[in-house]
Order: sequence, then structure tokens, then C-alpha cells
Amino acid sequence: MSTRNDYVEQLKQNLDKWNADLGKLEEKAKVAQTDMRIDYEMQLEALRKHREAATAKLRELQASGEEAWTELTAGADAAWDAMRDAFGKAAAHFQKDAPDDKEGA
Repeated sequence: MSTRNDYVEQLKQNLDKWNADLGKLEEKAKVAQTDMRIDYEMQLEALRKHREAATAKLRELQASGEEAWTELTAGADAAWDAMRDAFGKAAAHFQKDAPDDKEGA
């Protein structure tokens, strides 16, 4: 991103999307069978921890001065990459375990 504000806005948008995705996964976990629910909850807890780390980096970037923010982007990028990877793994795991979700069936 070319400016601090653009970078922060992009991170906010990613976090909003991940929060929505996390909500969908939480709903799936609520209706899962008991044995699968435990596994889902473990996956969700890992996602929540990554989300907290990413949110903390976002706040740190927002609070930084114009000159310091570029130094913070490496840590923020690492937190966002970890969050994206965790969501990808969790989504694949949920998809693998979920029965076919066919409406009208």
C-alpha cells in the first residue's frame, strides 16, 4: 500500500471479512455433532487467537506516527499472513467434515 491510511483501511477490510467468516464457522460448530464440535471449537479458538494478534497489530499501526508505521508493517504483514493461513486451514477442515449442505434436500 502506498500510504499508511490505505494500508490500515485494507487491514480493516480484511479483519471485517475474517470476522464474518469466523461467525459462519461458529454457526457450523454450533450445529455439528458432539464429536466434531470439540474439534471445531479447537479450530475456532486458534482462529480467535490469530484474530486477536491481527487486531492488536492493526491498533498498533493506527496509533503509530507517519514515520513509524512503515517499520510496523512487517509485523502486521506476518500477523495477517498467519491469520489468512489459519482461516484457510480451518475452512478446509470445516468443509471436509461438513455433510453436503444442499438446500431443499
